[in-house]
Amino acid sequence: MGEGSLAIKIFYMRILLLTVLFIATSGFTSLEVYKDQKVHNFPYKKAGLTKEQAAAHLLNRFTYGATPGLVKEVVASGLEKWFKAQLLAADPDLELQRHLAPFDALQMTNTEIVNNFPKLGQLRTMAIRDGAISRALDVDKKENRQLLRKYMQEHNLRNEKALIEQVTSQKIIRAVYAKNQLQEVMTSFWFNHFNVSIDKKMGTQFILGYERDVIRGNALGKFGDLLLATAKSPAMLIYLDNFNNMIVSSPTAKAGKASIASNRPKGVNENYAREVMELHTLGVDGGYTQNDVTEAARVLTGWTIVPFGKIPEKNQMLKKLNSASPAELEQSGIIHDNDFLFLANRHDSEAKTVMGKHFPAGGGYEEGVELLGTLAHHPSTAEFISKKIATRFVQDNPPDALVERMAKTFANEDGDIRKVLLTMVSSPEFWHKDAVREKTKSPVELVTSSIRALNATITDPRQLIAWCNRMGERIYYYPAPTGFPDRATYWISTGSLLTRMNFGLTLAAGKIPGVKYDALQLNKNHEPESASEALATYCDLLIPQRDLSETIKRLSPLLNEPDLDKKVKEAAQEQDTTGSRVSNEMISTEATENSAVRKYNLHQIIGVILGSPEFQRR
Repeated sequence: MGEGSLAIKIFYMRILLLTVLFIATSGFTSLEVYKDQKVHNFPYKKAGLTKEQAAAHLLNRFTYGATPGLVKEVVASGLEKWFKAQLLAADPDLELQRHLAPFDALQMTNTEIVNNFPKLGQLRTMAIRDGAISRALDVDKKENRQLLRKYMQEHNLRNEKALIEQVTSQKIIRAVYAKNQLQEVMTSFWFNHFNVSIDKKMGTQFILGYERDVIRGNALGKFGDLLLATAKSPAMLIYLDNFNNMIVSSPTAKAGKASIASNRPKGVNENYAREVMELHTLGVDGGYTQNDVTEAARVLTGWTIVPFGKIPEKNQMLKKLNSASPAELEQSGIIHDNDFLFLANRHDSEAKTVMGKHFPAGGGYEEGVELLGTLAHHPSTAEFISKKIATRFVQDNPPDALVERMAKTFANEDGDIRKVLLTMVSSPEFWHKDAVREKTKSPVELVTSSIRALNATITDPRQLIAWCNRMGERIYYYPAPTGFPDRATYWISTGSLLTRMNFGLTLAAGKIPGVKYDALQLNKNHEPESASEALATYCDLLIPQRDLSETIKRLSPLLNEPDLDKKVKEAAQEQDTTGSRVSNEMISTEATENSAVRKYNLHQIIGVILGSPEFQRR
């Protein structure tokens, strides 16, 4: 075995030890059950936390990471005042808007996005309509591709890739620069809860409006409003196939004989009805049956979307929507609400019963609204949603007493998300020592918290997105309606920790194009005298208000490790199982900071801190 290979093996064992220590101290201990009590101030003192430590904990849970000096700002303004201001999300966020200004798709409606970023099939239809290509030409032929490119240039059209870059880029920009951090965190939480995938049919074109108008707009409001908005959105209607949930013949059930399910009208699709019960509201043990799913699907028949990407003058539905008055549409059994349509002639108007609730024959759109309202206010929903919120913000296995308290608020306050969050943060369990360090950052949280901790500037977020992909979180691409799991065991392994350290070292060295920071400015342009002093100083700066004695002890052997970044990269590539690679361009750029001559590598020290297990905790 060569010396180089032996060095990598020894280094690999060190990283493995760090991984084991991380998993072993992930805080799976059950929290002490506290008596319910009314409090006016956050009860962090009873957990033994100082105001500074409590402020850091709030920022770790409800932001994408503390920026330099933010802990002191929260302490100065008051923890409760800061949190309530975040609940209101009223900051105009002018700096964020400046960073988002280059992304013109953010201001577009779904229709405008479809028209400006058409898929290939839609583009071909438009080009044939305008006589730019012949219908007889094969779409795969070189001549036709050249004609389509010319057509796109002439009509200022862009492809799907350009839209995806805008959608994913704005996600990173918002997480890093938004002042209304809690709103962004809750937007991610609810998007994951009501997950749709960018890969599904027209998902690319609808996902931006879905997050902007449906999720972010309702992230801190009433759960019932959020549920209804997701149910009517084109993204969800297409993702879970409810846009095709339409009867094509009337039921022919014989009273007293065949079951409802066996006489289900042709065309009923149960996908959304099943997931809205299992994943969006009641939970898998919420008390419903397969027959309830079938009946709920019948209630939601006729819910669909306006035609997109069609030729208006040749589409009868579009002609009707564009010419008829609301009264005329209603008389013909059509309800048109932005991109949502209800078609009465495709709705099952026979009687139905869902979980004991009877819907008499002759109903229409209002049946679906009533059903979703019933699900939103069900006791199982209050418990299921409260536990999911507590899992996200407290610990992977939240205590029953806390969940019960939050569920009570959910039920008594009409699903008011702000009040549920306030109940959680006002509870002793949120501040308990076992909860403070228990949650683990996802790759997006790691990337954005690193940028925020370094006070870095982003001029192009695309390479940061590539790193998120490599670490296992492809933004908007999770295929299953469950969304990404919210547990440490999903994100952390030896291979993933190596890749995370590789990211930390690459970022700290200034080798990620589109990102710049000043290492010395973080310490007010004061250069530590030694490597050990630099480690202690920058640990305090990047991981504020934590006991870092063990972290410093474990990281010290890596401070002067020769060719550390190379060894980490090689070990990470050996362990990488995601199938995603960071481009050579990403790691070939020289450091942007001209480091002063010193006896230690400050960038390497910052990198091992960002890649350390302690920085992975939020």
